[in-house]
Amino acid sequence: MTMTPLVILITGASRGIGLACAEHLAARGHRVFGGSRTGGEHAAFTLSRLDVRDEDSVREWVANALEQAGRIDVLINNAGISLAGAVEEASAEDAWALFDTNLFGVIRATNAVLPHMRVDGGGRIINISSLAGRVGVPYLGLYAASKHALEGYSATLRYEVRRFGVYVSLVEPGDIHTGITGTPTSNPQTAYDGERERVNAVHDANMRDAPPPQRVAYVVERIINARRPRLRYTVTHGGERLVPLALRILPDSWLEALARRIYRLER
Repeated sequence: MTMTPLVILITGASRGIGLACAEHLAARGHRVFGGSRTGGEHAAFTLSRLDVRDEDSVREWVANALEQAGRIDVLINNAGISLAGAVEEASAEDAWALFDTNLFGVIRATNAVLPHMRVDGGGRIINISSLAGRVGVPYLGLYAASKHALEGYSATLRYEVRRFGVYVSLVEPGDIHTGITGTPTSNPQTAYDGERERVNAVHDANMRDAPPPQRVAYVVERIINARRPRLRYTVTHGGERLVPLALRILPDSWLEALARRIYRLER
């Protein structure tokens, strides 16, 4: 385990998982530069305004960290949004806004940091994904799609940058009690009335009973300290712990039947 203070950049650091990671890693003695759309101040780490949807904003944020610290050891791509509703109820504009943050925001931040990690001969890129990146989730379908895309991007990036000493890892939380809510889709359809509300009630109940974001921060610390971190790390509780195993051993028809039962979908 390394005890050397590291320079760590975290997107979406003003709340939820990003804030928990920033506070936890700063308390461990690391120098943390957080970014969020609202900016602000924090006693334990540097929090600056950052819009991952804007190339100039990302480059300025990275340049400021380099100017103050001289290097970047870890990038944690955490900034993300959600979209609630049936996939048919989402417009192309809804989908673009979601992917612009959840996928293209990761690409912008990673592309801004990687050249410096290559020069320095190593680093860690940790992308906060979701169990939804491994399975379809009813009425959160486009959010799940953005995380599926992030999974493929991260696995490929890991292949390509390993020779530079850069390790890419995914953290796949299940439900985490962060208070995040999905933006409603812009094209509601009455055909989904009733079922939409039943499924949303299941999602809400799962969030209320979920563990705090500090659980994710502990896993992120493990990745940072690992000599050779793995590609995937899950953060689950309760029945969610069985999801990775179920994906490996159960046929799709069984998984679908189980999901329909859990989310109270009409048959």
